[in-house]
Amino acid sequence: MKFNKENMPKSIAIIMDGNRRWAKVQGKPVSFGHKEGAKTLEKIVRYANKIGLEYITVYAFSTENWNRSKDEVEFLMKLLFQTIKDEILDLNKNEIKVKFIGDLSKLSDSLQNLLYKTENDTKNNNGVNLQIAFNYGSKNEIVNAVKRIIKDGIKAEDIDEALISNYLYTSHIPDPDLLIRTGGEMRISNFLTYQSAYSEILVLEKYWPQFDEKELANAVIEFKRRNRRFGA
Repeated sequence: MKFNKENMPKSIAIIMDGNRRWAKVQGKPVSFGHKEGAKTLEKIVRYANKIGLEYITVYAFSTENWNRSKDEVEFLMKLLFQTIKDEILDLNKNEIKVKFIGDLSKLSDSLQNLLYKTENDTKNNNGVNLQIAFNYGSKNEIVNAVKRIIKDGIKAEDIDEALISNYLYTSHIPDPDLLIRTGGEMRISNFLTYQSAYSEILVLEKYWPQFDEKELANAVIEFKRRNRRFGA
């Protein structure tokens, strides 16, 4: 499907929810759901690149996800490592630029090194900008931003919305025009709270492994239909 560039969302954010519930419906283990979710992400990023989306930010692992079982957390860490390692050549082939946002200091040294290497290896690519939020929480992000502002000695009267935005993990990209959540839950779950103040929100009942190119195309079409007023 080809899109008229007029009224295209510049930046899309996705809460990739429903891997575990989808796996349960299939009678499969949680790990199966996460593997299929990773495949869905690969497919969607390629399609986003194909239709000319500029920025896509996905919620992969939250600061609260550490509360899941040890086995599931370890599996998610290994899945991220292996997926990135397997996909790096394809990312460069498709000119996809990758950035990881969140508190990466909590991850293993080997995983951190791979993530930073991937960022460096793809930094000159000219395709879609993919942000993967890992060990990310919006409240934690805002707290860290405030601490850095104080550390930099910035006066209270010099603090405004633009300055705060510049201290967030997403300072290098525009705020999301469209926030998509799969899995039917009606909440943003500590994801891009500051940045999504005026995002259009689309909640889909389908679980993340069921999300496909057609769903993304329909989301873009739905966005184009909406009248954004920004409080006016």
